[in-house]
Amino acid sequence: MNKNVPSMSNSSAMSVVAQLSEQDRSLLLVDDDRPFLTRLERAMTRRGFDVSIADSVVAGLAKVKAVPPAFAIIDMRLEDGNGLDVVSVLQAKRPDAKIVVLTGYGNIASAVNAVKLGALDYLAKPADADDLTKALLASGDKRPEPPENPMSADRVRWEHIQRVFELCDRNVSETARRLNMHRRTLQRILSKRAPN
Repeated sequence: MNKNVPSMSNSSAMSVVAQLSEQDRSLLLVDDDRPFLTRLERAMTRRGFDVSIADSVVAGLAKVKAVPPAFAIIDMRLEDGNGLDVVSVLQAKRPDAKIVVLTGYGNIASAVNAVKLGALDYLAKPADADDLTKALLASGDKRPEPPENPMSADRVRWEHIQRVFELCDRNVSETARRLNMHRRTLQRILSKRAPN
């Protein structure tokens, strides 16, 4: 899980708010990772979006049916089902909605499926708020530019291990089993600081 959702400079935040001022700024975030969801909610609010959150497919569908948002960031795998169900209902209710799908379990088939259902982009977790904002605000068929300073492969690996560790309630043995990793190797990784 991404521990830090980077903050934007004031000028960058102002330019995002300026871009959004002429349009509906409603944004729905759907993710069952509560700490990540809370950090992302704060970060996207600072960027000028009117944010509402849901931590399950059921809650996401209820929000979409009540008031379909102009923007959405939806995690693909949720505890109670598949986030793509929320994508398809939102696309049916509001065809102009700009949707980004997030997942910690990326593969080509699910990326193609997300785009076919109406997602603008597909980003692997951990994705930062700046990358998500660029993806949401990309115009037409133009995809956002790649990030200036993407996370290193070591950092992505470290983030993934941290996410699984948190999902296993910080149980080293269970995390090692799920990652198919020796327990001592995992303990060494967990004791080190995050790579750049």
